[in-house]
Amino acid sequence: MMVGVNCERVIALLVLVVVAHLPNADAAPNKFHYARDTFAFANVTVFKYYRGIAFLRSPAEKDRTLYTRRCFVMTRAALQFYKFARFDPNGQPLDDRELARRIRAVMRLAPWRAPLPDTERVIFPGYANLHQMSRTRTKVLQRNIGLGWPTYMRIGNFRMFFQHDRGYQEKTHANLNAALDRGDLFIGYLSTFPSLAINHSVLVYARKPGGPGNDIEHYLAYDPNHPDGARELIWSAKDRAFAYQKDSDFIGGFVRVYQIYGKLLQ
Repeated sequence: MMVGVNCERVIALLVLVVVAHLPNADAAPNKFHYARDTFAFANVTVFKYYRGIAFLRSPAEKDRTLYTRRCFVMTRAALQFYKFARFDPNGQPLDDRELARRIRAVMRLAPWRAPLPDTERVIFPGYANLHQMSRTRTKVLQRNIGLGWPTYMRIGNFRMFFQHDRGYQEKTHANLNAALDRGDLFIGYLSTFPSLAINHSVLVYARKPGGPGNDIEHYLAYDPNHPDGARELIWSAKDRAFAYQKDSDFIGGFVRVYQIYGKLLQ
């Protein structure tokens, strides 16, 4: 009789162990968090803007130490860290040389690749997340995530010269939703060409909850020019067009959006 009771207890214990290790269907997937997965430092625009018009800065306003022309670099790098890096806050921080080597290892991975499992990610000890590390080790990151000038020569940029129709923007909107639906991120190139009101890159990471109706969709975006918080990209089904939030660099309103870093040569 005692043997039977012990067997029942063992079986019950085994069932509890198995259930505890089963995948939790209700568990939230790892999602992009602004305060964790973005850079603490800002990209600075080369031009000075007034009411949406770009002007060259005066010599007195120029500072060679400013971190400029890196919006493409920073949105791409944020995506790469999100997909390919892992942080260990309990580890010993790396020296500058080894930290630079690991940053470059992440940057060599194509941003359109699927995320790596934790066991294959590049480890960054001593920091809880990218935001913390970029606040503490700013210069090492700025020197190693990439140069700004090559982004002007990207093949995908030339779409702004000929892809102006609203049908193309509808396809871009569909691709944006598809990316978010599968748990991916979307890097958008914002342009108003031939106007120079905006020539910029943002990382769209989520839909904004709520909204005035089905015709208007609001998206949250990481803008490297504004590390203080998320910005808004808006889609109007009625106008078949995107709009971007007004700020100190942009008058706000209509923009064309072109997906970048979603595939090779994009």
